[in-house]
Amino acid sequence: MPKPTKGPRLGGGPAHERLLLANLAAALFTHKSITTTETKAKRLRPLAERLITFGKRGDLHARRRVLSVIGDKEVVHVLFTEIAPLVAEREGGYTRITKIGNRKGDNAPMAVIELVLEPVTKKKAAPAKKAAKADKAPVEEAPAEETVVEEAPAEETVVEEAPEAPEATADEAPAESEEKKSE
Repeated sequence: MPKPTKGPRLGGGPAHERLLLANLAAALFTHKSITTTETKAKRLRPLAERLITFGKRGDLHARRRVLSVIGDKEVVHVLFTEIAPLVAEREGGYTRITKIGNRKGDNAPMAVIELVLEPVTKKKAAPAKKAAKADKAPVEEAPAEETVVEEAPAEETVVEEAPEAPEATADEAPAESEEKKSE
């Protein structure tokens, strides 16, 4: 059950708020995008997304539940026949709110709320790129370590280079075996 809102209602009492949100939802489904105040857009979003979810179900009970909120049969028909198939692959986030600045007359913050009808793109390419970066990362780190080891003996005196050279190769061998284990 949705949590009742605290504080002042949109337009007065709770019945008027329900009617106002139902009319905004009907306009959104009819025109696919509407301009309203930010507060009304934020209050409309959960209602519109719930109604679209009913539209995706598509059965008679869902249609009657939407009709109980929106009394216009034509709008409900548009929701079930046009909008629901377009968002069938989408798992949520059917609406987008974009802030557009303040209204000229009373300086109220305005927003555009629109339906997101673009097809969903799969994100299978992103994990493949991460795996490729993971494979490249140890290869790039190994030469960086070798250059540091080679520079350190060059800065010291000639007498100290001979004892450190075997230690450097001993340090590199475990690092290489650790890299092989991580792959």
